[in-house]
Amino acid sequence: MQRVLFTARGRQFPLNGYLALSAAGGKHLVVTENFGNVMAELLVKPDGKAFVLRSSRMFPEKYIRRLMAEDVKCIFGGTPELDCPVTMPETNHFVLDRGGYKLDIRIVETKTGVQPASMFEEPVAVEK
Repeated sequence: MQRVLFTARGRQFPLNGYLALSAAGGKHLVVTENFGNVMAELLVKPDGKAFVLRSSRMFPEKYIRRLMAEDVKCIFGGTPELDCPVTMPETNHFVLDRGGYKLDIRIVETKTGVQPASMFEEPVAVEK
């Protein structure tokens, strides 16, 4: 569980994040605001392919796909070739500054254990 201070255009937004990691290198991120409403949900497969599972007005799908997915890869590994402007002022504290926005992330709780494989499965497209 992470506490995040998201700063954009001079405004700060406190958020919570829950990141599950698979043994194969997949990442499943859920971002909520303080009252528990989901603002973004993202799945990043071990090959780096990203799937937006849920978006919101604050974090539209294009933002999640283009920026948030790259931030997850940058901070939590798997793609060292990325231009990753992250610093680690102390253990479990990350600061990512992309110029247009800044993330101040503190990991406040870590739970170990195997995650269900279904958490890392690609969403199935529904035909309309």
